[in-house]
Amino acid sequence: MTELNDIEDYIARMALGDRDAFAALYRATSAKLFGVCLRVLGEQAEAEDALQEVFVKIWHNASRYQVNGLSPMTWLITIARNLSIDRLRARRKAGGGSMDEAEALADTRPGPEALTLAASDRGQIVACMNELSPDRADAVRRAYLEGETYQELADRYDQPLNTIRTWLRRSLMKLKECLSR
Repeated sequence: MTELNDIEDYIARMALGDRDAFAALYRATSAKLFGVCLRVLGEQAEAEDALQEVFVKIWHNASRYQVNGLSPMTWLITIARNLSIDRLRARRKAGGGSMDEAEALADTRPGPEALTLAASDRGQIVACMNELSPDRADAVRRAYLEGETYQELADRYDQPLNTIRTWLRRSLMKLKECLSR
């Protein structure tokens, strides 16, 4: 199993253009990052494409990573999640396709690898989400897993935009505290 210090070392070496470090980082983190992309996008083929983009982005931005005592996986997962949400939003803007296109879609259910990855953290995350009030937990899911914008959430909950931002910020702080116990 790869240590977090190893991952930080790979990122630092990548910033210097080390392709071997890139390959090592890919081997160590691609399964987890693929799971993040798949969870957000819901389609295996699109998640695979997104994962490719994620690693290109990591390669180009490795010099921006700063060791700060936090897990380097947080930085990597954030890149994967944000890129996947951007793709999801672009898909929504493009609109749906015809019924013929819908019929040709592959099965979007996650495979065994994705299910195993998701199950490893699911119990703790579910327990922590259950500590949030139902509306806050729903807002977190919609914002960070389904890609809804703050404005969409404000409209949904009939709340001012800044209230939604506060809900999400405080909810994330509670989740972080719970997950670190």
